[in-house]
Amino acid sequence: MSSLSSIDNGTGTKRATAWLLIGAAALILSAAMGVRQTFGLFIGPFSFDRGLPVTLIAFAIALHNLVWGFAQPFAGAAADRYGAAPVVVFGAATFAAGLALAAAATAGWMLVLGLGLLVGIGISCTSFGVVLATVGRVASPQTRSLAMGLASAGGSLGQVLMVPFAQTVRVHGGVAASLYALAFVLLLAAPLGIALDRASRRSAAATSSAPAPAPATALRETLAYASRHRGYRLLTLGFFTCGFQLAFIATHLPGYLMLCHMPVGLGATALALIGLFNMIGSWGCGWLGGRWRQHHVLAWLYLIRGGAIALFVLLPTTSVSVVIFAAVMGLTWLGTVPLTNGLIAKVFGTRHLGTLFGVVFLSHQLGSFLGAWLGGYVFDTTGSYSLIWGATAVAGLVAALLHFPIDDRPIAPESLATV
Repeated sequence: MSSLSSIDNGTGTKRATAWLLIGAAALILSAAMGVRQTFGLFIGPFSFDRGLPVTLIAFAIALHNLVWGFAQPFAGAAADRYGAAPVVVFGAATFAAGLALAAAATAGWMLVLGLGLLVGIGISCTSFGVVLATVGRVASPQTRSLAMGLASAGGSLGQVLMVPFAQTVRVHGGVAASLYALAFVLLLAAPLGIALDRASRRSAAATSSAPAPAPATALRETLAYASRHRGYRLLTLGFFTCGFQLAFIATHLPGYLMLCHMPVGLGATALALIGLFNMIGSWGCGWLGGRWRQHHVLAWLYLIRGGAIALFVLLPTTSVSVVIFAAVMGLTWLGTVPLTNGLIAKVFGTRHLGTLFGVVFLSHQLGSFLGAWLGGYVFDTTGSYSLIWGATAVAGLVAALLHFPIDDRPIAPESLATV
Protein backbone atom coordinates (compact mmCIF):
# COMPACT_ATOMS: atom_id res chain seq x y z
CA MET A 1 0.00 0.00 0.00
CA SER A 2 1.23 3.47 -0.84
CA SER A 3 0.43 4.64 2.67
CA LEU A 4 3.32 2.54 3.89
CA SER A 5 5.84 4.40 1.76
CA SER A 6 7.05 6.39 4.75
CA ILE A 7 8.30 3.16 6.30
CA ASP A 8 10.66 2.64 3.41
CA ASN A 9 11.12 6.14 1.93
CA GLY A 10 9.47 5.01 -1.29
CA THR A 11 12.36 3.18 -3.00
CA GLY A 12 11.83 -0.34 -4.34
CA THR A 13 14.43 -2.03 -2.14
CA LYS A 14 13.26 -0.29 1.00
CA ARG A 15 9.62 -1.04 0.17
CA ALA A 16 10.46 -4.73 -0.30
CA THR A 17 12.28 -4.74 3.06
CA ALA A 18 9.26 -3.20 4.76
CA TRP A 19 6.94 -5.82 3.32
CA LEU A 20 9.40 -8.57 4.30
CA LEU A 21 9.31 -7.25 7.86
CA ILE A 22 5.51 -7.22 7.94
CA GLY A 23 5.32 -10.62 6.23
CA ALA A 24 7.69 -12.30 8.67
CA ALA A 25 5.81 -10.77 11.61
CA ALA A 26 2.48 -11.94 10.19
CA LEU A 27 3.67 -15.52 9.68
CA ILE A 28 5.08 -15.79 13.21
CA LEU A 29 1.83 -14.46 14.63
CA SER A 30 -0.12 -16.83 12.35
CA ALA A 31 1.65 -19.82 13.81
CA ALA A 32 1.52 -18.74 17.46
CA MET A 33 -1.97 -17.25 17.60
CA GLY A 34 -3.46 -19.77 15.18
CA VAL A 35 -2.30 -22.71 17.29
CA ARG A 36 -3.51 -21.04 20.46
CA GLN A 37 -6.94 -20.50 18.92
CA THR A 38 -7.45 -24.28 18.70
CA PHE A 39 -7.29 -25.05 22.42
CA GLY A 40 -11.05 -24.88 22.92
CA LEU A 41 -11.41 -27.84 20.55
CA PHE A 42 -9.58 -30.14 22.97
CA ILE A 43 -11.65 -29.59 26.13
CA GLY A 44 -14.28 -32.19 25.24
CA PRO A 45 -11.85 -34.86 23.99
CA PHE A 46 -9.54 -34.47 27.00
CA SER A 47 -12.56 -34.76 29.29
CA PHE A 48 -14.31 -37.67 27.58
CA ASP A 49 -11.31 -39.66 26.30
CA ARG A 50 -8.86 -39.17 29.15
CA GLY A 51 -11.25 -38.67 32.06
CA LEU A 52 -9.95 -35.25 33.06
CA PRO A 53 -12.39 -32.79 34.64
CA VAL A 54 -13.38 -29.72 32.63
CA THR A 55 -12.19 -27.49 35.49
CA LEU A 56 -8.66 -28.94 35.28
CA ILE A 57 -8.48 -28.60 31.49
CA ALA A 58 -9.78 -25.04 31.70
CA PHE A 59 -7.21 -24.33 34.42
CA ALA A 60 -4.37 -25.57 32.18
CA ILE A 61 -5.54 -23.33 29.35
CA ALA A 62 -6.03 -20.45 31.78
CA LEU A 63 -2.57 -20.98 33.26
CA HIS A 64 -0.85 -20.51 29.92
CA ASN A 65 -2.54 -17.11 29.71
CA LEU A 66 -1.25 -16.21 33.17
CA VAL A 67 2.29 -17.44 32.48
CA TRP A 68 2.21 -15.63 29.14
CA GLY A 69 1.34 -12.42 30.93
CA PHE A 70 4.08 -12.67 33.56
CA ALA A 71 6.67 -13.73 30.98
CA GLN A 72 5.76 -11.07 28.40
CA PRO A 73 7.63 -8.11 29.96
CA PHE A 74 10.80 -10.23 30.15
CA ALA A 75 10.40 -11.53 26.60
CA GLY A 76 9.79 -7.98 25.38
CA ALA A 77 12.82 -6.66 27.25
CA ALA A 78 14.99 -9.46 25.80
CA ALA A 79 13.82 -8.60 22.28
CA ASP A 80 14.42 -4.88 22.93
CA ARG A 81 18.00 -5.69 23.91
CA TYR A 82 19.04 -8.71 21.82
CA GLY A 83 16.68 -8.62 18.87
CA ALA A 84 13.72 -10.81 17.96
CA ALA A 85 15.60 -13.78 16.46
CA PRO A 86 16.87 -15.58 19.61
CA VAL A 87 13.65 -14.84 21.47
CA VAL A 88 11.39 -16.18 18.69
CA VAL A 89 13.50 -19.33 18.18
CA PHE A 90 13.51 -20.11 21.90
CA GLY A 91 9.79 -19.40 22.17
CA ALA A 92 8.79 -21.56 19.20
CA ALA A 93 10.78 -24.51 20.55
CA THR A 94 9.30 -24.13 24.03
CA PHE A 95 5.78 -23.77 22.63
CA ALA A 96 6.22 -26.94 20.57
CA ALA A 97 7.58 -28.84 23.59
CA GLY A 98 4.52 -27.84 25.61
CA LEU A 99 2.15 -29.13 22.94
CA ALA A 100 4.08 -32.39 22.67
CA LEU A 101 3.89 -32.91 26.44
CA ALA A 102 0.14 -32.21 26.38
CA ALA A 103 -0.26 -34.74 23.55
CA ALA A 104 1.40 -37.42 25.68
CA ALA A 105 -0.34 -36.39 28.91
CA THR A 106 -1.78 -39.25 30.93
CA ALA A 107 -2.23 -37.23 34.12
CA GLY A 108 -3.46 -33.76 34.97
CA TRP A 109 -0.05 -32.43 36.04
CA MET A 110 1.41 -33.23 32.61
CA LEU A 111 -1.36 -31.26 30.91
CA VAL A 112 -0.85 -28.33 33.27
CA LEU A 113 2.93 -28.34 32.75
CA GLY A 114 2.69 -28.65 28.97
CA LEU A 115 -0.40 -26.67 27.99
CA GLY A 116 0.00 -24.27 30.91
CA LEU A 117 3.62 -23.47 31.77
CA LEU A 118 5.58 -24.31 28.60
CA VAL A 119 3.00 -22.99 26.16
CA GLY A 120 2.72 -19.77 28.20
CA ILE A 121 6.47 -19.16 28.07
CA GLY A 122 6.61 -20.06 24.38
CA ILE A 123 3.80 -17.79 23.26
CA SER A 124 5.21 -14.82 25.17
CA CYS A 125 8.25 -15.02 22.86
CA THR A 126 6.33 -15.46 19.61
CA SER A 127 3.45 -13.00 19.89
CA PHE A 128 2.66 -9.32 20.09
CA GLY A 129 5.11 -8.04 22.69
CA VAL A 130 8.06 -9.28 20.63
CA VAL A 131 6.81 -9.33 17.04
CA LEU A 132 4.70 -6.16 16.83
CA ALA A 133 7.20 -4.20 18.93
CA THR A 134 9.83 -4.98 16.28
CA VAL A 135 7.52 -3.65 13.55
CA GLY A 136 6.62 -0.61 15.65
CA ARG A 137 10.24 0.40 16.17
CA VAL A 138 10.87 0.54 12.41
CA ALA A 139 7.62 2.11 11.17
CA SER A 140 7.26 5.87 11.12
CA PRO A 141 4.83 7.49 13.59
CA GLN A 142 2.42 8.20 10.70
CA THR A 143 2.25 4.56 9.56
CA ARG A 144 2.99 2.71 12.81
CA SER A 145 -0.63 1.86 13.65
CA LEU A 146 -1.33 0.71 10.08
CA ALA A 147 1.86 -1.37 9.87
CA MET A 148 1.10 -3.17 13.12
CA GLY A 149 -2.50 -3.60 12.01
CA LEU A 150 -1.34 -5.22 8.77
CA ALA A 151 0.97 -7.58 10.66
CA SER A 152 -1.87 -8.49 13.02
CA ALA A 153 -4.26 -9.00 10.10
CA GLY A 154 -1.80 -11.27 8.34
CA GLY A 155 -1.32 -13.11 11.60
CA SER A 156 -5.04 -13.84 11.65
CA LEU A 157 -4.54 -16.15 8.68
CA GLY A 158 -3.26 -18.74 11.12
CA GLN A 159 -6.49 -18.47 13.11
CA VAL A 160 -8.45 -19.18 9.94
CA LEU A 161 -6.32 -22.16 8.91
CA MET A 162 -5.25 -23.76 12.18
CA VAL A 163 -8.72 -24.41 13.63
CA PRO A 164 -10.00 -26.53 10.70
CA PHE A 165 -6.55 -28.12 10.35
CA ALA A 166 -6.47 -29.15 14.01
CA GLN A 167 -10.09 -30.31 13.87
CA THR A 168 -9.47 -32.45 10.78
CA VAL A 169 -6.36 -34.10 12.20
CA ARG A 170 -8.12 -34.69 15.53
CA VAL A 171 -11.11 -36.35 13.88
CA HIS A 172 -8.98 -38.66 11.74
CA GLY A 173 -5.93 -39.17 13.94
CA GLY A 174 -6.92 -38.30 17.50
CA VAL A 175 -5.96 -35.63 20.01
CA ALA A 176 -2.28 -36.59 20.21
CA ALA A 177 -1.77 -36.49 16.46
CA SER A 178 -3.43 -33.09 16.26
CA LEU A 179 -1.23 -31.60 18.99
CA TYR A 180 1.93 -33.08 17.46
CA ALA A 181 0.97 -31.56 14.10
CA LEU A 182 0.51 -28.16 15.71
CA ALA A 183 3.90 -28.50 17.43
CA PHE A 184 5.48 -29.11 14.02
CA VAL A 185 3.90 -25.89 12.72
CA LEU A 186 5.58 -23.97 15.56
CA LEU A 187 8.97 -25.45 14.70
CA LEU A 188 8.53 -24.37 11.09
CA ALA A 189 7.94 -20.80 12.30
CA ALA A 190 11.13 -20.62 14.40
CA PRO A 191 13.49 -19.48 11.55
CA LEU A 192 11.17 -16.59 10.75
CA GLY A 193 12.54 -14.79 13.79
CA ILE A 194 15.85 -14.48 11.93
CA ALA A 195 14.08 -13.02 8.90
CA LEU A 196 12.25 -10.57 11.16
CA ASP A 197 15.51 -9.36 12.69
CA ARG A 198 17.27 -9.03 9.35
CA ALA A 199 14.40 -7.06 7.84
CA SER A 200 14.25 -4.72 10.85
CA ARG A 201 18.01 -4.07 10.69
CA ARG A 202 17.82 -3.35 6.95
CA SER A 203 14.94 -0.94 7.49
CA ALA A 204 16.81 0.78 10.31
CA ALA A 205 19.95 1.07 8.16
CA ALA A 206 17.92 2.43 5.24
CA THR A 207 16.65 5.28 7.40
CA SER A 208 20.00 6.01 9.08
CA SER A 209 20.19 9.32 7.27
CA ALA A 210 17.05 10.56 8.99
CA PRO A 211 17.34 13.18 11.74
CA ALA A 212 18.64 11.78 15.01
CA PRO A 213 15.94 10.94 17.54
CA ALA A 214 15.72 12.56 20.94
CA PRO A 215 18.12 11.23 23.58
CA ALA A 216 16.96 7.86 24.86
CA THR A 217 15.92 7.42 28.45
CA ALA A 218 16.77 4.48 30.66
CA LEU A 219 14.23 1.69 31.06
CA ARG A 220 14.01 2.32 34.80
CA GLU A 221 13.09 5.98 34.26
CA THR A 222 10.52 5.11 31.62
CA LEU A 223 8.87 2.43 33.78
CA ALA A 224 8.82 4.75 36.79
CA TYR A 225 7.09 7.49 34.81
CA ALA A 226 4.66 5.05 33.18
CA SER A 227 3.60 3.73 36.59
CA ARG A 228 2.57 7.29 37.53
CA HIS A 229 0.95 8.11 34.20
CA ARG A 230 -2.85 8.05 34.58
CA GLY A 231 -3.44 7.14 30.95
CA TYR A 232 -1.04 4.20 31.13
CA ARG A 233 -2.79 2.91 34.25
CA LEU A 234 -6.21 3.24 32.61
CA LEU A 235 -4.95 1.47 29.49
CA THR A 236 -3.57 -1.33 31.66
CA LEU A 237 -6.87 -1.74 33.51
CA GLY A 238 -8.89 -1.66 30.30
CA PHE A 239 -6.76 -4.31 28.61
CA PHE A 240 -7.79 -6.72 31.39
CA THR A 241 -11.26 -6.78 29.84
CA CYS A 242 -9.91 -7.69 26.41
CA GLY A 243 -8.16 -10.74 27.81
CA PHE A 244 -11.17 -11.77 29.90
CA GLN A 245 -13.57 -11.62 26.95
CA LEU A 246 -11.34 -13.28 24.36
CA ALA A 247 -10.13 -16.13 26.53
CA PHE A 248 -13.63 -17.03 27.69
CA ILE A 249 -15.05 -17.03 24.17
CA ALA A 250 -12.13 -18.88 22.54
CA THR A 251 -12.10 -21.53 25.28
CA HIS A 252 -15.78 -22.10 25.99
CA LEU A 253 -17.75 -21.11 22.88
CA PRO A 254 -17.57 -24.63 21.35
CA GLY A 255 -18.83 -26.20 24.60
CA TYR A 256 -21.57 -23.58 24.97
CA LEU A 257 -22.82 -24.29 21.45
CA MET A 258 -22.96 -28.02 22.23
CA LEU A 259 -25.17 -27.24 25.23
CA CYS A 260 -27.42 -25.24 22.90
CA HIS A 261 -27.73 -28.35 20.67
CA MET A 262 -26.08 -26.65 17.74
CA PRO A 263 -24.72 -28.77 14.85
CA VAL A 264 -21.50 -30.69 15.50
CA GLY A 265 -18.54 -28.71 14.20
CA LEU A 266 -20.24 -25.32 14.45
CA GLY A 267 -17.91 -24.38 17.30
CA ALA A 268 -14.86 -24.96 15.11
CA THR A 269 -16.54 -23.04 12.30
CA ALA A 270 -17.24 -20.12 14.64
CA LEU A 271 -13.62 -19.97 15.82
CA ALA A 272 -12.40 -20.07 12.21
CA LEU A 273 -14.82 -17.26 11.28
CA ILE A 274 -13.52 -15.19 14.17
CA GLY A 275 -10.04 -15.57 12.73
CA LEU A 276 -11.24 -14.73 9.21
CA PHE A 277 -13.02 -11.53 10.22
CA ASN A 278 -10.15 -10.65 12.54
CA MET A 279 -8.03 -10.19 9.42
CA ILE A 280 -10.37 -7.38 8.37
CA GLY A 281 -10.77 -6.06 11.90
CA SER A 282 -7.05 -5.88 12.70
CA TRP A 283 -6.30 -4.03 9.48
CA GLY A 284 -9.32 -1.79 9.96
CA CYS A 285 -8.42 -0.91 13.55
CA GLY A 286 -4.86 -0.15 12.49
CA TRP A 287 -6.21 2.10 9.73
CA LEU A 288 -8.62 3.84 12.11
CA GLY A 289 -5.84 4.29 14.68
CA GLY A 290 -3.82 6.21 12.11
CA ARG A 291 -6.67 8.67 11.54
CA TRP A 292 -8.45 9.06 14.86
CA ARG A 293 -7.26 9.10 18.46
CA GLN A 294 -6.41 5.52 19.29
CA HIS A 295 -7.93 5.44 22.76
CA HIS A 296 -11.26 6.62 21.33
CA VAL A 297 -11.21 3.83 18.76
CA LEU A 298 -10.45 1.37 21.56
CA ALA A 299 -13.38 2.64 23.64
CA TRP A 300 -15.87 2.22 20.79
CA LEU A 301 -14.45 -1.21 20.02
CA TYR A 302 -15.13 -2.37 23.59
CA LEU A 303 -18.66 -0.94 23.47
CA ILE A 304 -19.43 -2.79 20.24
CA ARG A 305 -17.99 -6.03 21.56
CA GLY A 306 -19.91 -5.85 24.84
CA GLY A 307 -23.16 -5.07 23.02
CA ALA A 308 -22.68 -7.97 20.62
CA ILE A 309 -22.10 -10.38 23.52
CA ALA A 310 -25.25 -9.18 25.30
CA LEU A 311 -27.40 -9.61 22.19
CA PHE A 312 -25.94 -13.05 21.48
CA VAL A 313 -26.91 -14.47 24.86
CA LEU A 314 -30.28 -12.67 25.12
CA LEU A 315 -31.56 -13.65 21.67
CA PRO A 316 -32.31 -17.25 20.59
CA THR A 317 -29.20 -19.19 19.58
CA THR A 318 -29.32 -20.32 15.95
CA SER A 319 -26.74 -21.16 13.33
CA VAL A 320 -27.28 -17.72 11.79
CA SER A 321 -26.86 -15.92 15.10
CA VAL A 322 -23.63 -17.86 15.77
CA VAL A 323 -22.22 -16.85 12.39
CA ILE A 324 -23.15 -13.18 12.91
CA PHE A 325 -21.72 -13.22 16.43
CA ALA A 326 -18.45 -14.79 15.21
CA ALA A 327 -18.17 -12.15 12.47
CA VAL A 328 -18.67 -9.24 14.89
CA MET A 329 -16.25 -10.75 17.40
CA GLY A 330 -13.70 -11.23 14.65
CA LEU A 331 -13.97 -7.58 13.58
CA THR A 332 -13.25 -6.50 17.17
CA TRP A 333 -11.03 -9.43 18.22
CA LEU A 334 -7.35 -8.44 18.10
CA GLY A 335 -7.72 -4.93 16.73
CA THR A 336 -7.02 -3.83 20.30
CA VAL A 337 -3.39 -4.93 19.97
CA PRO A 338 -2.07 -2.56 17.25
CA LEU A 339 -4.10 0.24 18.82
CA THR A 340 -2.67 -0.40 22.29
CA ASN A 341 0.87 -0.77 20.96
CA GLY A 342 0.46 2.37 18.88
CA LEU A 343 -0.88 4.36 21.82
CA ILE A 344 2.04 3.33 24.05
CA ALA A 345 4.51 4.22 21.30
CA LYS A 346 2.83 7.61 20.79
CA VAL A 347 3.06 8.53 24.46
CA PHE A 348 6.38 6.96 25.50
CA GLY A 349 8.29 6.38 22.25
CA THR A 350 9.50 3.07 20.83
CA ARG A 351 12.81 2.41 22.59
CA HIS A 352 11.21 0.35 25.37
CA LEU A 353 8.00 -0.51 23.52
CA GLY A 354 8.36 -4.27 24.04
CA THR A 355 8.72 -3.89 27.79
CA LEU A 356 5.99 -1.28 28.25
CA PHE A 357 3.53 -3.28 26.17
CA GLY A 358 4.55 -6.38 28.11
CA VAL A 359 3.50 -4.76 31.38
CA VAL A 360 0.12 -3.75 29.94
CA PHE A 361 -0.24 -7.20 28.44
CA LEU A 362 0.22 -8.77 31.87
CA SER A 363 -3.11 -7.20 32.80
CA HIS A 364 -4.61 -8.64 29.61
CA GLN A 365 -3.42 -12.10 30.58
CA LEU A 366 -4.68 -11.85 34.14
CA GLY A 367 -8.05 -11.27 32.51
CA SER A 368 -7.44 -14.19 30.15
CA PHE A 369 -6.68 -16.49 33.07
CA LEU A 370 -9.91 -15.55 34.82
CA GLY A 371 -11.96 -15.73 31.63
CA ALA A 372 -10.80 -19.24 30.74
CA TRP A 373 -10.75 -20.65 34.28
CA LEU A 374 -13.92 -19.01 35.59
CA GLY A 375 -15.79 -20.24 32.54
CA GLY A 376 -15.01 -23.83 33.51
CA TYR A 377 -15.56 -23.22 37.21
CA VAL A 378 -18.92 -21.51 36.76
CA PHE A 379 -20.08 -24.26 34.43
CA ASP A 380 -18.99 -27.06 36.78
CA THR A 381 -20.70 -25.41 39.77
CA THR A 382 -23.90 -24.12 38.14
CA GLY A 383 -24.26 -26.23 35.01
CA SER A 384 -24.60 -23.06 32.95
CA TYR A 385 -22.47 -20.32 31.35
CA SER A 386 -25.10 -17.60 31.94
CA LEU A 387 -23.30 -15.77 34.76
CA ILE A 388 -19.99 -15.58 32.96
CA TRP A 389 -21.63 -14.42 29.73
CA GLY A 390 -23.25 -11.58 31.66
CA ALA A 391 -19.95 -10.57 33.26
CA THR A 392 -18.27 -10.63 29.86
CA ALA A 393 -20.84 -8.24 28.39
CA VAL A 394 -20.70 -5.78 31.31
CA ALA A 395 -16.88 -5.77 31.17
CA GLY A 396 -17.07 -4.22 27.69
CA LEU A 397 -18.90 -1.16 29.05
CA VAL A 398 -16.42 -0.80 31.92
CA ALA A 399 -13.45 -0.95 29.52
CA ALA A 400 -14.97 1.73 27.29
CA LEU A 401 -15.45 4.08 30.25
CA LEU A 402 -11.79 3.56 31.20
CA HIS A 403 -10.46 4.37 27.73
CA PHE A 404 -12.31 7.59 26.85
CA PRO A 405 -10.46 9.80 29.42
CA ILE A 406 -6.92 8.60 28.54
CA ASP A 407 -4.41 11.43 27.95
CA ASP A 408 -2.48 10.51 24.77
CA ARG A 409 -0.11 13.48 24.61
CA PRO A 410 3.51 12.40 23.93
CA ILE A 411 5.84 12.58 26.90
CA ALA A 412 8.89 14.80 26.51
CA PRO A 413 12.23 13.04 27.25
CA GLU A 414 13.11 15.72 29.82
CA SER A 415 10.00 14.76 31.80
CA LEU A 416 11.27 11.19 32.08
CA ALA A 417 14.68 12.39 33.16
CA THR A 418 13.19 14.12 36.19
CA VAL A 419 11.66 10.92 37.59
